[in-house]
Amino acid sequence: MKLGSLRAGGRDGTLVVVSKDLKRAVKVPKISATMQDALDRWATVEADLAAVYLKLNAGEIVDAFALDHTALAAPLPRAYQWCDGSAYLSHAELVRQARNAEMPQSLYSDPMVYQGAGDTLIGPREDIVLADEAWGIDLEGEIAVITDDVPMGTSADEALKHIKLITILNDVSLRLLMPNELAKSFGFFQSKPSTAFAPVFSTPDELGDAWDGRKLSLPLISHVNDEWLGQPNAGVDLDFDFPTLIAHITKSRSLSAGTIIGSGTVSNRDRSVGSSCLQERRMIEKIETGEFRTPFLKFGDKVRIDMVDKVGHSIFGPIEQTVVKYERSASL
Repeated sequence: MKLGSLRAGGRDGTLVVVSKDLKRAVKVPKISATMQDALDRWATVEADLAAVYLKLNAGEIVDAFALDHTALAAPLPRAYQWCDGSAYLSHAELVRQARNAEMPQSLYSDPMVYQGAGDTLIGPREDIVLADEAWGIDLEGEIAVITDDVPMGTSADEALKHIKLITILNDVSLRLLMPNELAKSFGFFQSKPSTAFAPVFSTPDELGDAWDGRKLSLPLISHVNDEWLGQPNAGVDLDFDFPTLIAHITKSRSLSAGTIIGSGTVSNRDRSVGSSCLQERRMIEKIETGEFRTPFLKFGDKVRIDMVDKVGHSIFGPIEQTVVKYERSASL
């Protein structure tokens, strides 16, 4: 089953069931008006939504309409909890190698997670709007899972049943603002603007054997200005799988339905498969040549992130964004 949200309908959007080929959709107000409401009542509404999905794919729903991806918000436009990890330590290893710094051994046993800003998650065709190119604008292709209510103290094995939906995202990062924030030892804030999400969330059964309950084993494909950046496999070199991240996060708190948990930048130690962010490419250049050659994103640059199944069909729909200069309205 695939679910999305139209921007129309207020800040929380309007829930739609989306066809497997991502071309058609139908509103389901009698089942649930919004994605958050559906997640709050998942045990009650899942079967009804799945029945609509089957009929939609069979062409049996008269109210279905052609889906315009530019009309989509993030599937969950506002999340009560958006947590992002750093589950691929090959990414951290590369950054530290370029700085001639050693990896702390604790990182191999204790996941890194920060709380992102869940109030303004953006859709798959919405622009990356920022005020200054000098901030070091970068894309970050990631995988994410969405949970139902998860109790405090949940183990990794128990966490398996709480993963209800899966998607991909672009966790935009401002690399040149990060050093000052990290130096304060108090986490990211200014360096992490709004995160963009693929057109749909998908239930795990849609992924077949690519999803084993813990990780998604397919390449994540990224392009910048139509130039290939990379396609690392999200199931390879994953040091902390999603149930492990959930167990880590719930050590001292419970999670509300609709919590989004990101994997961090998808990264493989086989560098021939490329990267999911410009920072990695720059670090490889620094190690190999002694200097950075690839620039960060500029105004007008275009980003595309996608994941396809084994026959080449997009699973979640591509994220396609343009970097645009922010101009504050005189009325604000």
